[in-house]
Order: sequence, then C-alpha cells, then structure tokens
Amino acid sequence: MFRNRFVCRRCKAVMRTSNMKVLAGKVTCRSCASHAFKPKRKR
Repeated sequence: MFRNRFVCRRCKAVMRTSNMKVLAGKVTCRSCASHAFKPKRKR
C-alpha cells in the first residue's frame, strides 16, 4: 500500500520511487527540487 511512496520533507509532495534511489540521493522533488525524503507513514 505505501511501498515505494516517499514524502518530500520540504514541501510535503508525495512521490513513487525505489528505496535505493532515495537512499543514494538520486531523487529530486518535482515541486521544490529538494533531495530530502521520508517514507510515507501509515495512519
């Protein structure tokens, strides 16, 4: 359900990408061009 979903720490935009790309810092946010992401948490 929340697999491969990450939230931008700066602008809270949600992206789907692989875990290894986020850890390597290769993913950029579409909205604010940030590299800081956190996993989407289950509510």
